[in-house]
Amino acid sequence: MSDDDESRRTRFEWWLEDLSTDPATRVAGAVLIIFGSILGVLTGSLHISADIGEVLSGQLDDSGQKADVNGAVFAALINNSSGAEGMEDVTVILYDDENLEIGRDITDSGGRFFILDVPRKSSIIVVEHPDYITQRVLLIPGDHTQIIVTLTEGDGVQETDMRGESFLSESVLITSIIGAVTLFAGIAGILGGIEAYNGKSHFRTQFLAYLGLWSQGLMFIGPLFILMGMGLSYLSRKQFGLVEG
Repeated sequence: MSDDDESRRTRFEWWLEDLSTDPATRVAGAVLIIFGSILGVLTGSLHISADIGEVLSGQLDDSGQKADVNGAVFAALINNSSGAEGMEDVTVILYDDENLEIGRDITDSGGRFFILDVPRKSSIIVVEHPDYITQRVLLIPGDHTQIIVTLTEGDGVQETDMRGESFLSESVLITSIIGAVTLFAGIAGILGGIEAYNGKSHFRTQFLAYLGLWSQGLMFIGPLFILMGMGLSYLSRKQFGLVEG
């Protein structure tokens, strides 16, 4: 190794040694850990408070969006010999959840119907035709590309629910749990930054800062600041326990 390389290496080691003994290094690490953890606390708070009250009260829906309802009406197959063809001139009416008509169409020669630009909220398709069982289909417009309705000869009303099972409460619970974990991890990180600032225990600093990484403040920005702070705290680890309380 040349004298110049040795000199550069020595200067670098001296610089690191100066950093490790300078209290400003430990304080800078503490500030970075606290800042990254605060971002995590903000992220967790947003997870918990972001419109969960509106979700639980049913105020969040897709009513501001529009969708089309397309489909076809077929006659039921009878004894494998007749039926199964598209039914023409069948009236298809779409109602909202308050039984107010929001659209209608009459099927063409192939049994197809098109109801355009209706709100994306719980609706009911009613298909009535003389001498056939009335079909009521519960759906959310836009959730299905084609609505196939089969009419069977007879009287009465048959109802089909195509809205699917709602997992709203489970989604809210999961979001709340994630938000709570993120929030507590951010608080732990802040405590780790305070521990680094006080210079009492290097182990507690690194442990609490590690927990703070899980706060995921602004995805990767918060953890990046925390990691830089942990690096500076590790560099100045010999200062811990030497600071007067």
